[in-house]
Amino acid sequence: MSITKPSLPKGTRDFSPQEMVKRNYIFDTIKTVFRKYGYAEIQTPSMENLQTLTGKYGDEGDKLIFKILNSGDYLAKVDETLLTARNSQLAISKLSEKALRYDLTVPFARYVVMHQSEISFPFKRFQVQPVWRADRPQKGRYREFYQCDADVVGSPSLLNEAEFILIYHEALTNLGLKDFDIKINNRKILSGIAEIIGKPELIVDMTVAIDKLDKIGFEGVTKELLARGFTEADIDKLKPVILLEGANNEKLESLKSVLANSEIGLKGISEIETVFDYVSKLTTHNPQLKTAIELDITLARGLNYYTGCIFEVKTNEVAMGSIGGGGRYDDLTGMFGLKDLTGVGISFGADRIYDVLEELNLFPSSAAQGTTVLISNFDENAELYALPILQALRNAHISSELYPTSAKLKKQMSYADAKNIPYVILIGEEEIQSGQLTLKNMASGEQQKLVLAEIIERLK
Repeated sequence: MSITKPSLPKGTRDFSPQEMVKRNYIFDTIKTVFRKYGYAEIQTPSMENLQTLTGKYGDEGDKLIFKILNSGDYLAKVDETLLTARNSQLAISKLSEKALRYDLTVPFARYVVMHQSEISFPFKRFQVQPVWRADRPQKGRYREFYQCDADVVGSPSLLNEAEFILIYHEALTNLGLKDFDIKINNRKILSGIAEIIGKPELIVDMTVAIDKLDKIGFEGVTKELLARGFTEADIDKLKPVILLEGANNEKLESLKSVLANSEIGLKGISEIETVFDYVSKLTTHNPQLKTAIELDITLARGLNYYTGCIFEVKTNEVAMGSIGGGGRYDDLTGMFGLKDLTGVGISFGADRIYDVLEELNLFPSSAAQGTTVLISNFDENAELYALPILQALRNAHISSELYPTSAKLKKQMSYADAKNIPYVILIGEEEIQSGQLTLKNMASGEQQKLVLAEIIERLK
């Protein structure tokens, strides 16, 4: 009998203990900031009913949903004509009733509708869980990955948008990032721009094109706009908006002039000004945050989904795409029958943030370490002597291990090195007789004779 070599499904990964410590450092840092701003954690199942997910992400998104075959004889109830037609799209409703979640937003909307009588509005939740997409795997794109989302529903207040800017800044600063931009725009401003050039029906085409400005330049954007049905006259009107420069207040004044005849455009400008005003009052003693916020008219972010302010975060320290994004959406829960419940949310790109911190060597040494101290084991007598010491260390909340079998010192030291354990307690006959233990610093090689209480104080 041949043995099949084990493998992983494409687009998925194993995470080593060292990687998990670093990943949890990111998750815990972000969660701490979420909680600080009043957000409470929820979790939803890995699988949802297929009908819950279908139709919420567009035709292309539906194709990327991982379907789960019904249990038992899933073909028994399928009509023969469906099988002979060999059309999986027609047969899928008979073969599959459940699917892996595609994102955290639709399950959150479903959660709010199902639990509306139990929760208080506005409802502020955060969620850090994996999602699955049947996308083509490539560098930086996986079929299984984590999302770190925070949303508030049931509140139209723009204070929420301002606080999300603060959350982004605080969480990323706490992770050690120093140079990043928090970009903001408003869907209403984009609608106003499409309106004043007389092409409101082409708003999606317009924003898809101008969103590529940093990649293909103005000339490339011009070609794409012409191909999408815009005229040279339209582009002449768009040019001063697309190439808008200056400080945020200067950009807003220019936009007020351009959008003077667009009610919806002026509403978007007013909302941005309100957010900036909130941020200014919340950050009186933090001028660094104000310089990190940039009004970017070319920012689009899933235009069909968002209805108000939209965000995107990019680091300037590493060549990387966005590491966060989000925005205001109206009627999130309308897809499940609960109408007119506005909300706003953001997401952190944990996998990209991991790559950024790794490249910049920003993970603290504690984030690469699990066990703090290893106790040596040379013989049965030393092992028995070490047991109450091991328990005392753990009672003091010091992560500790006793090497499980008696072995040569070299082997035990190699074990400590492999696990990046910073300290080793050596217990031999001399230590047992004197009560003074030898504490070895694995980084410096320094050894000290200390009683247990001194060791606990040192390691804490």
